[in-house]
Amino acid sequence: MTSRQLLLVGLALVLAFALQPAARSAQALEPANRQSQGADETHVVTTDTPYYTTSPAQARPPDGTFAKGTKLTLLRRAGSYVLVRSRTGIRAYMSAQAIRPLPNAQNPEGNETMTTELSSVVQGNNQFAVDLYSRLRGDGSTNLFFSAFSVRTALAMTYVGAAGDTAKQMADVLHFTLPESELNAAIARLQKTLIGDTDKNYQLRVANRLWGQKGYDFLPPFLKVTSQFYSAELGTVDFTDHAEQARQQINDWVQKQTEDKIRDLIQPGVLGPATRLVLTNAIYFKGDWQRKFDPRATRDAPFHAAEGDVTVPMMHQTARFGYRALDDMQVLELPYADNALSMVVLLPRKTDGLPDLEKRITHENLTQWTKDLAKQKVKVFLPRLKASSLFELEDVLQSMGMPLAFNRAKADFSRITTSEGLFISAVVHKAFVDVNEQGTEAAAATGIVMRATAAPLQPEEPPVFRADHPFVFLIRDNRTNAILFMGRVVKPAD
Repeated sequence: MTSRQLLLVGLALVLAFALQPAARSAQALEPANRQSQGADETHVVTTDTPYYTTSPAQARPPDGTFAKGTKLTLLRRAGSYVLVRSRTGIRAYMSAQAIRPLPNAQNPEGNETMTTELSSVVQGNNQFAVDLYSRLRGDGSTNLFFSAFSVRTALAMTYVGAAGDTAKQMADVLHFTLPESELNAAIARLQKTLIGDTDKNYQLRVANRLWGQKGYDFLPPFLKVTSQFYSAELGTVDFTDHAEQARQQINDWVQKQTEDKIRDLIQPGVLGPATRLVLTNAIYFKGDWQRKFDPRATRDAPFHAAEGDVTVPMMHQTARFGYRALDDMQVLELPYADNALSMVVLLPRKTDGLPDLEKRITHENLTQWTKDLAKQKVKVFLPRLKASSLFELEDVLQSMGMPLAFNRAKADFSRITTSEGLFISAVVHKAFVDVNEQGTEAAAATGIVMRATAAPLQPEEPPVFRADHPFVFLIRDNRTNAILFMGRVVKPAD
């Protein structure tokens, strides 16, 4: 029997037929629809409160009043006001003090009111991000940037079709702890929360797509679950006779979803006549800083890289930011517009302290270091940064504990098809980041509410956060604390 492949793309995921498929029985997928009436409503009005449909309160009469007890969906915060949507479709600003979270609401604005299922998915995402970072950091000689969220999402779609020990290994590595009926709904909720409302001052897109061999027998339950919970529609291509044309079509889709930042995700030779399915995830983020850096304050300055000093454009501003000073590092949070997402920077005290810091990065430590950062005035010096990374993750994922998925003789993806055995032949991940005075643009493809404690008494001079030597950074969603991107800078001009 000829070998058939399943490719993970962009994560490029290519599923392929196994050479000697083990006998197995198909297991029916039972997608659970956890949506219920009013499931999107997150808050309730505590007292009769006026609202304004065009902007927060101005010197004019309100446009209406929300009665006490009205249930609303919280869209975003705007200072002392919030933008909400009522069940009848009214979108308006009202006082943030006049609403409270609904019990057990799937609320994107506060971790204490997130469902247990959503919290489990976020914690698993962040744990996987740290696990993957530890595997990819290598000798620390190069910049590193990736989206574990993208990798995990593509693998989650693949997990929908896995069975037996293959599924168990994948669940362990990806930190899937929920029953499958709850897992897919919770992942869908996280993606919906991340994408947010259309009325926002940043761009964040998450897109999924399946690419299947035309005429191939994919099981309807698999296609239903990936469509219902991942919005991943099936596009048909001809890997058998026109693999290069299929590669171009998939790459064009990824390039479009990432605003031309991720090009040529799948390299020539990755696809072939044995390929049967490619699963892709693309994530794109572009956001202005909440407090932009003034380009006139940017100066050339030395950056102390491991191999010697290099001159880089160093941005500067002094303002109030989330900040923590530890004995061996400083932690700084730079929020983006709307405060929905932030960049968090971990800066070692020592110029050569990055290796020691990386060894200490665990899920527990990262959570402790970055939570409840106190707002205070900080003198910030941050280099402009532009970097990209490309990874082939087959060996990494196998070493993390899921070798069966890549074993052409033993992989069990019988819930994708019962025609032939499939295995994962490639997992390709590419990421891009650009940090400047305006904000950050980041993208990845595979083919993630900060609350401040009372600020300490201010010293006469604010602390200086000078990122002029290697550091770790991440971009996270403040509504859920999900880590979307993670990386390190060893040479900004790399």
